[in-house]
Amino acid sequence: MPPGLEDLRLYDTRTRSVRTFEASAPPAVGIYTCGPTVYAPQHLGNMRSQLVPDVLRRVLLAAEYEVTYVTNITDVGHLVSDADEGEDKVEQAAAASGRTATEIAAHWTEQWATDRARLGCLEPDVLPKAASHIDEQIAMVEALERLGHTYVLDDGVYFDVASHPRYAEFAHLDLAELATSGRVERVEEKRHPADFALWKRTAPGVVRQQEWDSPWGRGFPGWHIECSAMATRYLGSRFDIHTGGVDHVRVHHTNEVAQSECALDVHPWVGWWVHTEFLDLGGAKMSKSKGDVLVVDTLVERGLDPLAFRYFTLQAHYRQQQAFTFEAVQAADTALRRLIGHAVAARDAGGAVTDPERVDAYRRRFWAALGDDLNTSQALAVASEASKADDLGPAERWAVLADADRVLGFGLADARSPLPDDSGSDERIDGLVAERESARAARDFATADRVRAELAAEGVEIVDTPTGPTWRHRAD
Repeated sequence: MPPGLEDLRLYDTRTRSVRTFEASAPPAVGIYTCGPTVYAPQHLGNMRSQLVPDVLRRVLLAAEYEVTYVTNITDVGHLVSDADEGEDKVEQAAAASGRTATEIAAHWTEQWATDRARLGCLEPDVLPKAASHIDEQIAMVEALERLGHTYVLDDGVYFDVASHPRYAEFAHLDLAELATSGRVERVEEKRHPADFALWKRTAPGVVRQQEWDSPWGRGFPGWHIECSAMATRYLGSRFDIHTGGVDHVRVHHTNEVAQSECALDVHPWVGWWVHTEFLDLGGAKMSKSKGDVLVVDTLVERGLDPLAFRYFTLQAHYRQQQAFTFEAVQAADTALRRLIGHAVAARDAGGAVTDPERVDAYRRRFWAALGDDLNTSQALAVASEASKADDLGPAERWAVLADADRVLGFGLADARSPLPDDSGSDERIDGLVAERESARAARDFATADRVRAELAAEGVEIVDTPTGPTWRHRAD
């Protein structure tokens, strides 16, 4: 157990309070994170909600818990309305592209997994797909039906929110207000607008690529039931932590709680709900429908290390909205390079720690910050301070940074120094770098890319910084 992490406190959305974390069956801890709907690339806001639980998981591992981390893949059932009307997002993407739903889901699942890895996220222990767990979903709907929580309409089976007195508690909803607010789209025959689909029947005359037989007719599962069924399959009827974006609180997670607690006869279903706030672009939540999608590849195209986005994310508390700008990520990229440079220098200097008390003083501050509801900005500040602290020798600096990197996830043990070297005095290379900069200013990206590729072929890497580009010889 790292010093300072003896008391891990986390904010719980359900109780609206910060509480000391206690595992239900220590040392085991189960975490379920809502994963992607794989019909399109996941934007950077989606990826922030993957980075935060990765940090939480790493903190729990450092605290010597045995963590089972489950992230799902939604490859069926998520309608474009996020409610009970419209087309299935994966089916719609398949129809638009001419590819099969299976191909669409496989392509974007692979892209998402690649992006997670580029952002330094640990691999999930379990990665279940909704389309592979139809039997579990049908079984849960059947349990709800037996217990009197459902009714059937022409288009499918619905959960009756009036059958669950606690329905409004999780998100502090006003059911009377919901009836007229438009929070969910109306299906005319619903008993209450907040009632939600558990199983959707395939409409007459409609041909779907993904549909299955069920006691209620041929069709497909609702979006909400799949998470409950898969979480239960891999973590049991009660588990410790459920994470996701704050946008899921009022609908998706409220519905998960209702159907799970009713089907499993438990309360609370989950010990802690950890929600990540929005990443804002110009004051507005990024949205695929608005066309303002930014993805990990966008960063790479601008010469930014994807880990710079991880650094940028760690600079803010997960319960605070974070404003995205390229300038901010560029600054994070520069700060990351400096941190890695200091870490590599300390690591490669070798030697033994001669002052363990000073090391532990920094370590205690670092882990205590994380124990305070994952205060990553404070923890990152401690690591940065230690990387250049005059009261620490190289061995002590490396001891602090190597320990901190268990959560930071920058790969410091295998990193090479990213700092520009003394080679920036070659007139020919300087001229090519200046040519590329002029081309970029003129929006002649073809020329800029040609120059970068030409230098890359020579083993020269251009490093874009807030004060202009520099370059270094790339180590092979």
